[in-house]
Parts: sequence; structure tokens; C-alpha cells
Amino acid sequence: MTRPVIGLTCYLEPAQWGAWKLPAALIPQWYVDLFQGAGAEVIVLPPGNDPSVVDRVDGLALAGGADVDAGLYGEPPHVTADAPRTSRDTSELGLYQRARERGMPVLGICRGMQVMAVAHGGALVQDLPELATGLVHRERPGEFVDHTATFTPGSLAAETLGTGPFVVNSSHHQAVSSAGDLVVTGWAADGTVEVIEDPRVDFCLGLQWHPEHPDRRVPDAPLLAAFVAAASRFAAATAE
Repeated sequence: MTRPVIGLTCYLEPAQWGAWKLPAALIPQWYVDLFQGAGAEVIVLPPGNDPSVVDRVDGLALAGGADVDAGLYGEPPHVTADAPRTSRDTSELGLYQRARERGMPVLGICRGMQVMAVAHGGALVQDLPELATGLVHRERPGEFVDHTATFTPGSLAAETLGTGPFVVNSSHHQAVSSAGDLVVTGWAADGTVEVIEDPRVDFCLGLQWHPEHPDRRVPDAPLLAAFVAAASRFAAATAE
């Protein structure tokens, strides 16, 4: 059976290897391993591609990374916000819109979920620690903490992972405050949004946590299997 092809967005960041120090289109190998391990092939989509590039794949995955530009949802940037990655924001919003126009399965991870929310008219919490909810979402950059989430019965998240409490990992300081016309179906204990979905389509879902981390391979496997299966269905339907 032919494996579906997932288009995976990536970072555009300064990087160093050997004698070189240059801007680079890159993605942690964890992401590639995640989708290949779930039964898909992976094509990395750097910023700058025309949105029509998604016509060549069977599913779109929006990866994590730096903060989405607050100007895209009409707010001034918080003092803790990352410098805008304008080319990546523009590229991913275009890719997402094209994927939705085609009815293609989409999975957003952390920043990817936030891109989805903004694309649907939503907005973000720019600094979770400022809310002082009592739940730690990141102790320091580059490290993960665990907490639980619960999911709406009947949602895609609940159908694949159960209603919870379900342990997720976290390493972020921003989150979705409004999902626009998407539906919030998962929350942390402090009310932080953990999942957004579009229940009108086969598979369109954003996660605040990081399934690409190697420790997540087993608990998140059912959700990744559902995404890859949806990509297979899309490939079969568009081949007819």
C-alpha cells in the first residue's frame, strides 16, 4: 500500500554547521521520525513556497517554533514575544488556507495550532506566566513539563485519546485565547486551550503539546494514526 505524503512546515533560523553560519530552513528530526513512524512519507516545506505546493501532498503538518506575530490578530507584541518570523507566518497561513480549500487533513503542533486559530479570526495569550494560573507550562526554554488535559466527549481528540485526564507535555509561554470559528475541545486544568478542531471535516486538529518528542510516541500514537489514515483517505479520493 502506498504511504501518504505529509507536507511538514519548518523553521527559518540562523544555524551553524562545520565552517558555516547561515540562515537555514530546518526542522528537528523528531518531527520527521514522528510522521514516518506513523506510516507516512515526509516532504519538508520551507517558508517562501507558493501555497499551491500543498497540491502535491496528502496532508499538512504545521510545526512548532517561534511566536506568531501579534499584529496578525490585532495586538501589540508583549515584551516577552519573540521577534516576528514574518516569512514563516505568511507562508504557513497561505499553506493552511490552501489545504483547507482542498479539504486536506491538517495537524497543527503548538505554534501550528496557534497559526490555525489566527487564520480563523482567533487570538493568543501572549504570556501564560502573566496569568498566574498556578499551572506551570514551561519552567525554562528548551525543557518540557507534564500536566493533564481533558477532552470533549465525541470530539476527535476524545475518540483517539479518550476524554482524560490525559498527560501531555508542555514547553511554551503562549497559547490560544480564542479559536475563532474553530472549536475548542481540550483544556489543561487551568483552562489553557490544549486542542482545537473543525468538526465539519474529516481531520483538522491543533494540539498545544508536542507529540514529536520521543517520549510521546506511545501515548499519542492513536492520534497520529488517525491523521495518517485521513491523509490516506484524501490521497485515495483525489486519485479517483
